Amino acid sequence: MKIVVTGANRGIGLELTRQYLARGDSVVAGVRDPTLATRLTALGQAAGGRLRVAACDVTLDASVRAFAAGLRDPVDLLINNAGIKTERDELADLDLGNAARTFQVNVLGVLRVTLALLPLLRRAPAAKIASISSGLGSIERNLTGGIYGYRISKAALNMASRSLAQDLRKDRIVAVALTPGWVKTDMGGSGAQTEVSDSAAGLIKVIDGLKLEDSGKCISFLGESVPW
Repeated sequence: MKIVVTGANRGIGLELTRQYLARGDSVVAGVRDPTLATRLTALGQAAGGRLRVAACDVTLDASVRAFAAGLRDPVDLLINNAGIKTERDELADLDLGNAARTFQVNVLGVLRVTLALLPLLRRAPAAKIASISSGLGSIERNLTGGIYGYRISKAALNMASRSLAQDLRKDRIVAVALTPGWVKTDMGGSGAQTEVSDSAAGLIKVIDGLKLEDSGKCISFLGESVPW
């Protein structure tokens, strides 16, 4: 299987790349600066040519276009993993510039990459688009407020994924939003509940089992439906 993972230089993206390579898949890892992706480089040395690391800044049209132009084969799976959570995200200290940047990466970045790779996804027999969301993007589950920019961006990502599902159904392309849990990464922090290896393994299991009727859903790494 040919897989593209954005934001693959650390955290969930890195672990997804590691686990897909371990089972024999081929991965194109998109990162902002390949020269700094030392852990990916180490994975590639043991992958027998099945890993390619390429520059992809999801906020820049030119970078995404160049990234897509470097791909030739059909893409079976696109994992839109690149995402950020900026500081000063609470109401008392909310920085709207930071919130706008969060939206640019977490929402428009996903659409930018997806649009650029659509021709290659359409060439695959049963392509899938998995966009990494968050439980914090659930409107129904928001009982505490706060975390404005991040919450808003992930709620918008869920809607974008839902719209992609409807528009691409005719192409038999599955598009879903996936929540990875509260994961022990740089973003999640050391106090998080879920090991990154467990989150990635759960996400892979969910992706493997996706069918066209699942398109448009928001699903947790445990395979549970997440309320919007």
